[in-house]
Amino acid sequence: MYKLLLLVLLCWACVFTVAAQQPDTSSAKLKATKDTLISTKQDTDVARSFKPKPHKEKVYHPDSTHSPHTAVIRSLIVPGLGQIYNHQWWKVPVIYTGLGLLGWAVVYNNTYYKEFLAISKYREHGVTPGPNDPYYAQYIQYVSQPDQALYDATDGYRRDRDLSILGILGAWGINAVDAYIDAKFMHSYSVDNNLSMKVTPSLLNQPVFALNSTSSYVMGLKITFTLR
Repeated sequence: MYKLLLLVLLCWACVFTVAAQQPDTSSAKLKATKDTLISTKQDTDVARSFKPKPHKEKVYHPDSTHSPHTAVIRSLIVPGLGQIYNHQWWKVPVIYTGLGLLGWAVVYNNTYYKEFLAISKYREHGVTPGPNDPYYAQYIQYVSQPDQALYDATDGYRRDRDLSILGILGAWGINAVDAYIDAKFMHSYSVDNNLSMKVTPSLLNQPVFALNSTSSYVMGLKITFTLR
């Protein structure tokens, strides 16, 4: 009897002990918990900030408002202006480098053409220029050269000058054609990666040597690609 009573008392004591326990809400523990949450949040934010952004490939579409006529007219008026209109700035230095070299060739050949033309005229008329006359130093320099050599040099420099002028006109025209072609593609065609493909069943005509007695058609697949 006493043992049973003692056992009951011990059980009740354990129950009251457990019920009497309260959670530890001290300021130190709360601060530690708060610091842990802040640190975890900061670590999460840092990790998110270094997350690479998804790369979206650039897509090009036809521009219905882009006018090839405007591009070619601008290039005919001012070389390179049509390329600027087409947003191809890198072509402008190439165009002006070519035109500049051709212009230099025109000036160079024209200078020597005038020089040899004057000397040839002195020789043709049997006139010896004085120290104050134009091209006197050049006349003295080539005094030992035969007349035919001077005539050939005159014709050569004139030919090279004329070819350089034609080169400038040709480069100007190529510049306009280039602007027109680029503008035409921007206006009418797409150069993006939006490629659609459609596969459909179809009937195909058999070649003559492969015809059989049953049918002149064979089953096949039709693949259609569409650029948008």
